[in-house]
Amino acid sequence: MLELIPPRQGDRPVTTSANPHEQRSQNPSPEIYSVLKARAFNFQCIDRVPSRISVPGAEALWMHDACCHGPAEAFMVGNEFAHIHPEYDGSLHLALPGKVANELIQKGWGEPHPVAKLGLIPSTIIMVYAPRNHEEVDWVLKIIKASYEFAHGTDGKL
Repeated sequence: MLELIPPRQGDRPVTTSANPHEQRSQNPSPEIYSVLKARAFNFQCIDRVPSRISVPGAEALWMHDACCHGPAEAFMVGNEFAHIHPEYDGSLHLALPGKVANELIQKGWGEPHPVAKLGLIPSTIIMVYAPRNHEEVDWVLKIIKASYEFAHGTDGKL
């Protein structure tokens, strides 16, 4: 449940305010980034593909057509519901139900996408900050799971 996710410790990282929307501080170590990437793509009904909307090197979680039962605002482009930025950044963009996204932002785990603030993409698309340690990897994976469930149409709550 959402209330189980604790507030993220420390200050928010520095991020860019326009596209490309990137995290500029508190980036993950190579080890933490590798752990995140090794575990993030282990959902059924998804392919690991280059992102169709992010910077070169970003990898998307792309849901199979037969599994896309969520609303249109659960996706960024096509069947891409989440992507992980390259190692120099380590943050993610993903879609979450509005209430869940707002709660995570309040708890310091992410921020609205600047393009969503302009109304050019759904407001359900947020940046989730890169994990800094193994415990944060576990929490970020729970957030990715909520995004997966939102796209799959099964739940989308944490």
